[in-house]
Amino acid sequence: MFAAIDTPIQYVKGVGPKLSDYLARKGLRTILDLLEYYPRAYEDCRQARDIRSLVEGETVGLKAKIIKVSHIPIGTRRKIYDVLVMDGSGSVHCKYFRIPFRGYFERFRPGMEVRVVGRVVNYRGKIEFHHPDIYEFNKDENLDALVPIYVETEGLTSRKISRFVKAAIDSLKTSKVAVPETLPKWLRDKYRLRGRLESFEKIHCPPPDSGVEFSKLKTPYHYRIKFEEFFWLELLLARSHEKLKTHSAIAVRSKKNLCGKILANLPFSLTSDQKSAIDEILKDLSNSYPMHRLLQGDVGSGKTLVAFLTAVEVIESGYQAAVMVPTEILAEQHYKVANRIFSPHGIKVALLTSKSSSADPKEILAELKSGKINLVIGTQALIQEKVEFRNLAYAVVDEQHRFGVEQRQELKNKGISPHLLLMTATPIPRSLALTVYGDLDVSIIREKPPGRVPIQTRVVFQNKRQQVLEFMAKQTSKGRQAYFIFPLVEESEKIDLKDAVREYEKLVIEFPKIKFGLLHGKMSSEEKDEVMQKFRKNEIHVLVSTTVIEVGVDVPNANMIVVEHAERFGLSQLHQLRGRVGRGSLKSFCILLMGNAVSNESRERVMWLEKTNDGFELAEADLKIRGPGEFVGTRQSGALGFKMADLVSDIEILKEARQAAKNLIAMDPELKRPEHIVLRETLEERQRIFIG
Repeated sequence: MFAAIDTPIQYVKGVGPKLSDYLARKGLRTILDLLEYYPRAYEDCRQARDIRSLVEGETVGLKAKIIKVSHIPIGTRRKIYDVLVMDGSGSVHCKYFRIPFRGYFERFRPGMEVRVVGRVVNYRGKIEFHHPDIYEFNKDENLDALVPIYVETEGLTSRKISRFVKAAIDSLKTSKVAVPETLPKWLRDKYRLRGRLESFEKIHCPPPDSGVEFSKLKTPYHYRIKFEEFFWLELLLARSHEKLKTHSAIAVRSKKNLCGKILANLPFSLTSDQKSAIDEILKDLSNSYPMHRLLQGDVGSGKTLVAFLTAVEVIESGYQAAVMVPTEILAEQHYKVANRIFSPHGIKVALLTSKSSSADPKEILAELKSGKINLVIGTQALIQEKVEFRNLAYAVVDEQHRFGVEQRQELKNKGISPHLLLMTATPIPRSLALTVYGDLDVSIIREKPPGRVPIQTRVVFQNKRQQVLEFMAKQTSKGRQAYFIFPLVEESEKIDLKDAVREYEKLVIEFPKIKFGLLHGKMSSEEKDEVMQKFRKNEIHVLVSTTVIEVGVDVPNANMIVVEHAERFGLSQLHQLRGRVGRGSLKSFCILLMGNAVSNESRERVMWLEKTNDGFELAEADLKIRGPGEFVGTRQSGALGFKMADLVSDIEILKEARQAAKNLIAMDPELKRPEHIVLRETLEERQRIFIG
């Protein structure tokens, strides 16, 4: 019998103290943790399927017998594990490109009767399962039911998890322990949300007459859980956004027209997206509370110019602006552009990094403090304790995902509630813009400046690698330059991949007439700067590098980039790398080299780069394929707290939850109404999940 929903899990029938210690290491400590360990799929045992009837793309379950368990070596360090199963109609391979957990395959032996549940794929013309769930067939199992399938770990099978969950639900009902409702009644009524305990029970123990909507996780019970998961995050973000309006900031309302004069002197016109972004930012700057805006745009869309032009309004009003970037290379590039645009108009621009500055560092610090410097561009050197501003009113953080929350806050602390503009060249999928960045207003630049030549992208396999090298040599013979990107700096004993150092040495020998340079993250800043300066001056023809060139390198003469082992990168990262070329008027090429032994899924994923140059389209595809970790880091994506909700397939539920949260905060900003007391207490508890 349970006293409460937070009762330790050891009191569930069949668990006990020893197993509860193991479950605690997996994050399952209480009854509630167990109830929130949702099935990842369901097997419909009511529909008998055989191997002969399998169709690509469907998720099915079938009964079969294991014929053979083996592994296939891939290179010198990797293996593909293969479980061959057969029924009366045929056989099918169940392949694993990684081990689910230690000891997983030791459970299987030839002759064992099993149930196989998974998605059917077509791999090189053959029907297969990739990473299916396989568990021993139980003759006593109810074959007229929808069976929940849970993520398994070592020593904890799906069947065992299901047994524990059902025992917990039965005990809750028998002991009549209340499962507290976390959402107010008016909200549940408005969105037709099922009860919390009812949802737990039906999700873990589907009714006998359950339809296909269970397999798709689309029932009203799943909707309740998904809505609530999204709602807590959106409520936190809406509350955070509302609190910004209680802070004071300088309202920038310049009546001069220096921005117009600068625009008139530019050799090109702004795109309509740039104009819209400028209007949105200027409107925010005119408010008496701080702007908190994200400017996202594709590679080469002109975000930096938008930041500079909006800074003019701040400077004209008598205040200072600062732009913080992640690398010295990028800081120098921005400084040169800003100086060229602003110096004819009497705006003083300075560069401040740890290694280089536009003048004597002491002089820069003094002029920042006195207000003589209007705009400063720098790296993290800007947030050093000795850096003081006279009246910083506008803080811009470029490539914002490269900085932590603390670093961004330190830059803001250099002023008194300055307006904040975050910029990113990594297009963010809409669902992430509504969650991870949901407390920000968002401006988007999709258009590219006219005159850009589209980059020709090709996916090539290793058997044509020599042809790629010869094409690269041909480009350098015309005076062009190229990048050659590798996923590793040095050879690894664990991963069978080409590395930058070893391949650089081979290329130098094979192409003695080409001047190669080597750049990677283990080099010092001075070494990297020296290599980049030589590359800029065309003293290096081909730059062999890791992904350190992903951001901030602008060499218009470079018209070719080759990415080795492209299957190891995310689509957004490949798109960022591709953006290093095509920055001038030259016809440019992006060659994505793939390993020979890659899965259909990997090949199809990388092929997206051939289909489109649109970073936003690629970002949506990347989110669908690889999940949010590619954009916000694995740790942060886990911190979103979603145990069932999916950012791709559940975006409509996300929008509803977001609107509900915004409406609630507009109605009761501090959640002080009596009917919202539980809501406020729960939110404060959940806040620790989202932001620690």
